[in-house]
Amino acid sequence: MALFKITVKRTGTINNIRLEAGMSVEVISTYSNPVTTNGGHQVAEAFERKYGIDIKRAGGLNTSALNVEKI
Repeated sequence: MALFKITVKRTGTINNIRLEAGMSVEVISTYSNPVTTNGGHQVAEAFERKYGIDIKRAGGLNTSALNVEKI
């Protein structure tokens, strides 16, 4: 298992959901990239818990919008 820090790369509003550059969550995962594995379910839940936003609906659940760093 590893701890990952997932950070939004750029600011934008999609589907009335505002993503700000620098918003970040931490996720524990057994996979090498929690954003692309299992539909990013863990990452989406973490953003919902911390910020109350649906990052999947905002189109931000991909590696071009998110930076994944293994801690």
